[in-house]
Amino acid sequence: MSAVLDDMDSRPGSTTSLLRTVIGLYLRDAGGWMSTKDIVVLMDALGTSATVTRTALGRLRKKDVLLQETRDGVPGFTLTEGAATMLARGDRRIYNPRTMSPTDPWCLISFSIPETEREKRHQLRRRLHWIGCGTVAAGLWICPDSLRVEVEEILADLELRDSTTIFVAGTPLVGGSLREAASKWWDLEAVAELHRDFIGEHAAAVIGVEPEVEPGATAFAAYVRCIDRWRIIPYLDPGLPPSFLPEDWPGMQGAELFTRIVAAYGQPSADFVHRTLHRVGVSASS
Repeated sequence: MSAVLDDMDSRPGSTTSLLRTVIGLYLRDAGGWMSTKDIVVLMDALGTSATVTRTALGRLRKKDVLLQETRDGVPGFTLTEGAATMLARGDRRIYNPRTMSPTDPWCLISFSIPETEREKRHQLRRRLHWIGCGTVAAGLWICPDSLRVEVEEILADLELRDSTTIFVAGTPLVGGSLREAASKWWDLEAVAELHRDFIGEHAAAVIGVEPEVEPGATAFAAYVRCIDRWRIIPYLDPGLPPSFLPEDWPGMQGAELFTRIVAAYGQPSADFVHRTLHRVGVSASS
């Protein structure tokens, strides 16, 4: 499984997804390594047993997200190189959702891949979809030009660059309206539903919490579950200009809610993790 795709590979809310969210949020800030005991304690705050957490750790190791590493006789985990790249890309997506202006350029991806390489063709289509590209026709895809670097990375990884031509273009000229065209190229209703689900699940988190949220397991759990639910949305939402979107598009509301939750819960959650890891470390050395 490619590191580009693996960011989408676990269902939000599942143990494996929550674990990789915890790792993405805090393992790098903990020095790039975290003991198994630390991880088990943090996952316990999310209501996950040690046995289930260890099973999920095994899954992430098999997916080449984590490497087992013992330090000073203490078993733990560090990130693989591919996972570190994936998480850095995820940081940019999660905390800086894309929004195109009406004059921004577009990227068109045209490819012709022989039947003998149909598995690569399948992987290309799947991965273009997962980074927010739309399908104009079977061998012609479209995305904001800001995604061209990621498209190039996918093509290089699949060794398909020679089978692909990339065009940088202005606003497409369509027979009907841009909204009608966009609704055919992207599954905008599915993306809108992700936004609505996020809003419905997490809107209550910001009611009555200002100006301050106390550090603790409750703040940590609320924040991790928020990030876990949100993190796939900025990949699938291409950030289209308003002229391409339905009138009742919920994307702006979802992004604003996410920003408020990060502002309210981000630091209290980090403080809880720091205190928890410190207590675990002191206990382990006693």
